[in-house]
Order: sequence, then structure tokens, then C-alpha cells
Amino acid sequence: MFDGVAKGYDRTNSVMTLGFDRRWREWSRRVLDARPGERVLDLAAGTAVSTVEYAASGAWCVAADFSVGMLASGSHRRVPKVAADALRLPFKDESFDAVTVSFGIRNFNDTVAALREMARVTKPGGRMVICEVSTPVWRPFRFVYMRYLLKLLPLIARFVSSNPVAYSYLAESMASWPDQRALGELISQAGWEDVAWFNLTGGMVALHRATKPKVTRNDG
Repeated sequence: MFDGVAKGYDRTNSVMTLGFDRRWREWSRRVLDARPGERVLDLAAGTAVSTVEYAASGAWCVAADFSVGMLASGSHRRVPKVAADALRLPFKDESFDAVTVSFGIRNFNDTVAALREMARVTKPGGRMVICEVSTPVWRPFRFVYMRYLLKLLPLIARFVSSNPVAYSYLAESMASWPDQRALGELISQAGWEDVAWFNLTGGMVALHRATKPKVTRNDG
């Protein structure tokens, strides 16, 4: 399905979010706070549009995605790219200082298993940042968002997407995705600590961040 939407994917995202996707990526970059010399995994990276922004910090960043078609659509972006299954990442334990996912985690078959796999490849004390659709916090806007806006997405996609049918699934996944607190609980369940989140665009999108526990030694 994602191979089918790869052509024109970035343009479609900008149109369907009224350009807010750029602002959300900027906030993700700030919260991730990648630094020179660090190794960063950008999972479900799609066309690697977010990966190049993280790499501008001087960190070594790799774009990983299950869809080869999406990675191919971002071939002009000069960052390393790896075809990867989020539930079986092709990286050694504790390979990265940070891991991030933008608008991809809701498409994984097993959210908690993916979060645990992300923890496996992250160094102790390393950090995770997730940018994902969420639940608007203002009740009137939440009603309009759930009742009308999500239903408009497949209609808009007919004019700008290379595979409009796929956006029916995407709209359904957005409607059924856990809210901010529920996702935070899943992150904790997967073994991350210091879980926190804050809302963007009234809660239509939320940023979650967490830290992998440091290994403690018992010399006694």
C-alpha cells in the first residue's frame, strides 16, 4: 500500500495538512535534539524528508522503512537508507543514541513489540521521540475532527495522491489510534521511562518522548 502512495507522497502530505507537516517536523527535530557524533535511527522514515533535517545537526542518521518504494522516492536525499521491518530491525543491540518515528508507529502490526524493538537498538540512557496523530483536546474541535475532517481526507486524496484508496485506511487508522495518555502507557509498558508528551495543533498531533533506562550495577 505504501509503495502505491510513494509517488507524490510529500506533496500529498503538505496539501492534506495545509503545510503543518513542516511545523510538526520542526518540533520533532527540536525535541529529538540530535547532536554531532550521535547515531540516530529514523524509523518509518518514508522518503527520508525528516531524516535529512535530523542529519543537519551533524548526527549520523539512517532512514529505515518497510516500503522500498517510499525509500526509492527519497533517493535524491543524501542520507543512508535501509529497508527494515520495525518488529525485526536489522541492527545490533544498543546501536543508536536516539530513535524516532514520525507518523508511522500507528501502522505497525504490534505497537508494543515495535517499541520494545526500538528500545533494543537504543543505548542505555538513549532517547526516543514519536510524532503521531492524536486526539484533539478541545471537545468541539474533537467532534468536528472525528466526524468530518477525517472523512474528508480520502476525498482530498483523489486529487493529489497516486493511490487515493489507501487514504481510506489511513483515515480509519487515525480515528482508532490511542489518545495521548493511552500511547504513553504503551510506551511505559514497552520498558521506556520518563515518558512525557505535549500537544501540537490542539492535540491533533502529539509528540511523545521517553528514555531507555540506564543499566544499573549491583556490586554487592
